[in-house]
Amino acid sequence: MNKDLFTVSRRKFLLAAAATALAPPLTLKASKRKLGPNDKLNHACIGVGGMGWGDLQNFAKHPKVNIVALCDVDETRLKKAAEAFPNARTYTDWRELLEKENSNIDSVNVTVPDHNHFAIAIQAIRAGKHVYCQKPMCHDVVEVRVLTEAAVKAGIVSQLGTQHASGKGDRTAVQWIKEGVIGKVKHAYLCSNRPGAIDHYRLVGPRPTEGQEPPSTLHWDLWIGTAPPRPFVPDIYHPTKWRAWQDFGTGWSGDIGCHIFDAVWKGLGLKAPKTVIAEVQKSWEDSPERRGDTWPQGDHITWTFPGTKLTTRNLTVEWFDGEFYPPEEIRALYSVQDYPAESAMLIGTKGALLIPHTGMPVLLPGDKFKEYKTPELEERNHYHHFVDACLGGPKTESHFAQSGPMTEAIILGTVAIRVPGKRLEWDAANLKIPNAPEAEKYLSRIYRDGWQIAGL
Repeated sequence: MNKDLFTVSRRKFLLAAAATALAPPLTLKASKRKLGPNDKLNHACIGVGGMGWGDLQNFAKHPKVNIVALCDVDETRLKKAAEAFPNARTYTDWRELLEKENSNIDSVNVTVPDHNHFAIAIQAIRAGKHVYCQKPMCHDVVEVRVLTEAAVKAGIVSQLGTQHASGKGDRTAVQWIKEGVIGKVKHAYLCSNRPGAIDHYRLVGPRPTEGQEPPSTLHWDLWIGTAPPRPFVPDIYHPTKWRAWQDFGTGWSGDIGCHIFDAVWKGLGLKAPKTVIAEVQKSWEDSPERRGDTWPQGDHITWTFPGTKLTTRNLTVEWFDGEFYPPEEIRALYSVQDYPAESAMLIGTKGALLIPHTGMPVLLPGDKFKEYKTPELEERNHYHHFVDACLGGPKTESHFAQSGPMTEAIILGTVAIRVPGKRLEWDAANLKIPNAPEAEKYLSRIYRDGWQIAGL
C-alpha cells in the first residue's frame, strides 16, 4: 500500500480506497457520445428478471431507445428477455458486457441485488456511461458517497430507481412543502407496514449452514459477486428473498425507505443527519445468530436533522416498519383504521401533510384545506425522463447528487439497526461516528477475493 495514504484524512482514505478498481480490474477507456434530442440512446440492461424485467419494458417503450445488450446471471431470465429483444446481445457476466460493449452503449440500468450495485455502477461511470440504478443506490454508506461523487465528477446522467418520485403524488407533495402550505415542519413520520411483507421478504433466519448445487442455468458465483461465499439454497436467496440477508440486502428500510423518504427529503431540502438511533424487534436483538445474518423483521429508526428554512430549528424524522407503527394520535389525524400502510406524515405549524406511497397527498385537517387547489402537473415516466436527460433534456428527478445524500442517510439507519439502542453521532464530512467508533465497521464491507475494493 502507498505509504502516502497514511498521511491523509480518514475520509480521503476511504474514498480513495473505494474508488480503486475491482480486482481483476476493468481497463475501460471512457467512451461517451454527445447525444442530442434527435439521436437514439443505445442502452444495456444489467439484470432482466423481477424488477429488471419491468425496468427493461419501461426503457424499451421509449421511442428513442435501442436495447443493445442484456445481462443476467440467471439464464432462464436472460432467455426470456432475449426472446423479447432478439437483436440484443446477451451476457451472464456484467464485466464482459461493459468490456465488449464499451463502444456500443451510451447507458446502463443496474437492477441486481443491492450488494453488487456499486461494483457495476462505478465501472459504468468510469466508462462514461449514463447510469440508472435501482434503489438503494448502494449497500454501504461509503459506496454511496463514492458513487455520488463519481457521477458528479464524470458529468454523466444518473437516476435512482425511485420511480414514484416522478409521479404526480410525490411531485405535488414536494411543491406543497416548498410553498409552506402547512407552515414550518416540526416532525416527520414515515412508515412501511405493507401486509404480507414480513412473510414474503423478511426471513427469520439464521442462514442455512449447508446448501446444494445451484441449477445449471444459474451462475451462482457471479450472483454472489462482492459478497462472502454462501452455498446456494432454494427459496432462501434467489430470487427476491436476498433482501432479508445482511450479506446481500439492506433490510426493509433500505429498500422501501428510499421511496417513502424521497418527497420529504426533496421538499424540505434536508442534508446529512446529526444523529440516528434504532429500536428493533426484540427477538432479533436477543439472538446473536440472527443479528449476524438477517435484518430484523421490524425496526424503528429516528434521525435528527439540522433545520432548514422550511423546518423548525431541528427536525426529527422517524421510520416505522414491521411490528412498529406511527403513534396512534398521528394516524388519527387521517384515520387510524384506514391509515396508508406505506406513507409519510409531516406535522407543520399550520397543519399536516399525508403522502401515501403511490397516491396523491392529503392536507390535514381536511376542513381547513378543502378549498386548496391541487397543482396541475403533467404525467411523467421516471425511466423516460432519464432517457430524455441523456438526450440533452432536463435534469432527472432523482439524479445522484440529489438522491445520493438521501440514500446515505437511509443506509446510515441500517448501521444504527446493527447497534440498536445506541444514538450515533454522525460526522458526515469525515465519515466518522465519534461517539461509537465500533459502529464504523458497518460503513463499508470487505469484498471477497477476486472482487476486492482495495483498503476496505
